[in-house]
Amino acid sequence: ISAPRGFVPRARLAAMSLDRFVRSAVVLLVSSAFGCSLAVQAAISPPALRPIVEAEEDIYTYTNADNGAGPLWCHGSTCLVRIGDEVFASGIETLPNVKRLNNCRWTLYQRGKNGWRLQQADETGRTREPSPLVGFTDGRLFLFANPTLTAPGTYGGPARPEILQFSARDAKAPYERLLPVWDGNPAFTEHSYRSFAADGPGRELILLQNIGETHAEWAFRDRKGKWEAHGQLRWPNGAEYPKPEPVRVCYPDVAIKNRAVHLCGVSDIVEPYPEWRAYKKQLTGNEWDYDFRRLFYTWTPDITRDKFHEWVEVASRDKTCGWISPGDLWLGPDGAVHLVWTERALDERLRAKFFPEAKQSQAINYALLREGKVVLRRTLMLAEEGKPGETGSWPRFQATPDNRLFVICYVSGQGGDGKAVSENRLIEIHPGGEVSAPVRVPLSKPFTSYFTATVRGGSPPSKTLELLGQREGAALTMSYARVRLW
Repeated sequence: ISAPRGFVPRARLAAMSLDRFVRSAVVLLVSSAFGCSLAVQAAISPPALRPIVEAEEDIYTYTNADNGAGPLWCHGSTCLVRIGDEVFASGIETLPNVKRLNNCRWTLYQRGKNGWRLQQADETGRTREPSPLVGFTDGRLFLFANPTLTAPGTYGGPARPEILQFSARDAKAPYERLLPVWDGNPAFTEHSYRSFAADGPGRELILLQNIGETHAEWAFRDRKGKWEAHGQLRWPNGAEYPKPEPVRVCYPDVAIKNRAVHLCGVSDIVEPYPEWRAYKKQLTGNEWDYDFRRLFYTWTPDITRDKFHEWVEVASRDKTCGWISPGDLWLGPDGAVHLVWTERALDERLRAKFFPEAKQSQAINYALLREGKVVLRRTLMLAEEGKPGETGSWPRFQATPDNRLFVICYVSGQGGDGKAVSENRLIEIHPGGEVSAPVRVPLSKPFTSYFTATVRGGSPPSKTLELLGQREGAALTMSYARVRLW
């Protein structure tokens, strides 16, 4: 085949999926015969985004445990994993007549021909938070549990992190308990804020669990099943506060690929400014009120050899007591780091007294990082005070086998026509940062909060989006949806 010189750069060609490569080759034959360059461009352009809902199903209902957590508490990780043709979801069940905080147990579900079925549930332990999942392409499924070591009726205390290994071929078979190797004897509790990520094709995983207000313990398990490395990730230093202190980072999105680890989370400390804390106490009566308004990122090129780099502050709403929540993180094939998060400009309770000129806004924001530096920013959705607007939340990435990148989000508020809006939408982020027009996902009931079958949990890139979460009007039910992107 004779093609125009440089028509398909080798780097791009190597990244193409097989179907795109074959399509390109066929069109090159046509263009060689007819000299039709426009036909070439049209045929290799990706298909238009036209989401098709293939399944909407309820999995389980639950009772509010009243312990400060819930089924989506570990939202920086995921409780939904695909391994080949099999799909698994971990759940949380409130134990009757058991006092909080540790009044729950983990459950494991699998989707079969006849719908979702419970495969196993914890028969011996009690816990507070949900248990995230990861999977390997070789058929191994892992659940990150954190059973309490306290006696029944005890409010809180020590816990023991453990990994439970299941087989995707027989999820009802007895599991294997794997105890991570840590740096010393960390004082783990039921407030774990733990993270779980996997390199599915590489068959390696990493887990992190917070210790108090100072750091997170981490442990890495290699493809041979050895706990190859472990250590501590110290928090950023809040030297700019009136009383300097570590800035605890929580709810992080964590990714691991070829032993490079990337982490992005939000500040979670007691209100550091005395004037704001005193005023909040007048409003709430509480001594505490946590901030969630600074977004931090760090990484290491090789978790077995290199330390984590210094923390990078990607975004902040610290000046007007705003709010930030991590959304997702994706590692591109060129090593670039893609981030998405939600952002609110200010705490309106404090505005009149402390920053009366500030204007409220709510946004979904996106950034591209290389070597720890933000090289591109985009606002994907924006609602501004005084204007009719739609608010976006729960942004998640969906990457396809040919490295197209989409954001799924929930949209609520008032549309331009004045009508109420409640729906899920997809937005494509093109190379170079251009953003497509949003497309509605035609679900019968929109998902207001959710996990996805993310590559960060070992699931493969896919042209099909899979969700696990809560739908509008069903706050105590966890549901599943499968959506083909075109």
